[in-house]
Amino acid sequence: MSEQQSRRPRRPAKPYRRPQKDPVRILAFEALRAVDERDAYANLVLPPLLRKAREKGDFDARDAALATELVYGTLRRQGTYDAVIAACVDRPLGEVDPPVLDVLGLGVHQLLGTRIPAHAAVSATVELARVVLGDGRARFVNAVLRKVARDDLDGWLEKVAPPYDEDPEDHLAVVHSHPRWVVSALWDSLGGGRAGIEELLEADNERPEVTLVARPGRATAEELLREDAAVPGRWSPYAVRLAEGGEPGAVEAVREGRAGVQDEGSQLVALALAGAPIEGTDTKWLDGCAGPGGKAALLAALAAERGATLLASEKQPHRAGLVARALAGNPGPYQVIAADGTRPPWRPGTFDRVLMDVPCTGLGALRRRPEARWRRRPEDLDNFAPLQRALLRTALDSVRVGGVVGYATCSPHLAETRAVVADVLKQHPDTELIDARPLLPGVPELGEGPDVQLWPHLHGTDAMYLALIRRTA
Repeated sequence: MSEQQSRRPRRPAKPYRRPQKDPVRILAFEALRAVDERDAYANLVLPPLLRKAREKGDFDARDAALATELVYGTLRRQGTYDAVIAACVDRPLGEVDPPVLDVLGLGVHQLLGTRIPAHAAVSATVELARVVLGDGRARFVNAVLRKVARDDLDGWLEKVAPPYDEDPEDHLAVVHSHPRWVVSALWDSLGGGRAGIEELLEADNERPEVTLVARPGRATAEELLREDAAVPGRWSPYAVRLAEGGEPGAVEAVREGRAGVQDEGSQLVALALAGAPIEGTDTKWLDGCAGPGGKAALLAALAAERGATLLASEKQPHRAGLVARALAGNPGPYQVIAADGTRPPWRPGTFDRVLMDVPCTGLGALRRRPEARWRRRPEDLDNFAPLQRALLRTALDSVRVGGVVGYATCSPHLAETRAVVADVLKQHPDTELIDARPLLPGVPELGEGPDVQLWPHLHGTDAMYLALIRRTA
């Protein structure tokens, strides 16, 4: 190097630029971390985060809508996005730190699942990475997202999803972001060909409407329909749907407990049990798995109109407290207790109507809890099976001769629905299945019966299952 070159002044280093904090994306990242680290549910984590942000003055309605879309969109499409990310990194995804994967997921959703321009999506996500991960890992995020931005979602699916003809279930799992075993289980329950299962998986990835229930004797659907952006329910006479962005907490009847948030499928289960024909008296009703209280509140209101009493039983004390809160103000008599439904404190043959909405995998509510699809495992079915059968046996023991039991579950998996009913009824020859379909008037495509399976893509509800059973001797 010559003396002249050695004396040439060096370029001054660029001053360090602090990352710009984006409250919307930081909140979305915090919600995803809570879901990942604490096994929290987004529908429980996100509302308090949004409320706190609004109280601080950081958020307006558009910010809240974007944060909600980022969280739920990333969770719903996590399987698809993970396949895309895996194709853009030089290591197995298991070796990428979970916080980095959460930031990448947010970035990929903006690139492939929203209308945010690619340069803005990459820039905003890299800035988020600088704030929550540091500059070093932000450079990794930047490199990955620039690879992702080279193609759109359809282009990436051509690369990362196996052809349908070679492996139909794996193809659907990647394209529609469901674990393969869930795709297989849903397909078995639904039956039919490719079109039906694709419509169901697509419905699982759509944002569900908020549905309200007007509790009889305390509120009416007509009252709720006076709210902005409210439209009638499809099937339940007590249901009112809020258009996108509707806030249940802003509805006076909801704040006062005269109405509540309840999926229309859940309402139909309660209404079918209440409408089933029985012989003799009709004064004592039981909800044997009542938490968190939506069906119990509707049943209690319907019972009050007939002069009947509801006993709402829930094993977990804190959930029993939620039931008591949901039933507070009911116009008729009711009782809430914390009790184990497999060892009930009441005498056999006590009740005229019994509902057992049993604990399950929740595969019927993946629209509302998209993270559940990644948490559940096939072995969970074995864990639930003994409890589901025990609770149905309790229900059949608890109802009097001539009375009716409703076995319900928010899962369409055959191992949690028809298999449970068939196994238990083999041990109870003193029972008969009632055709539940006429008790859901106007609801189409209910199958061959006598039980009923609702579907998101056919009915706009959670995938609720219901079997009605009469005690005959």
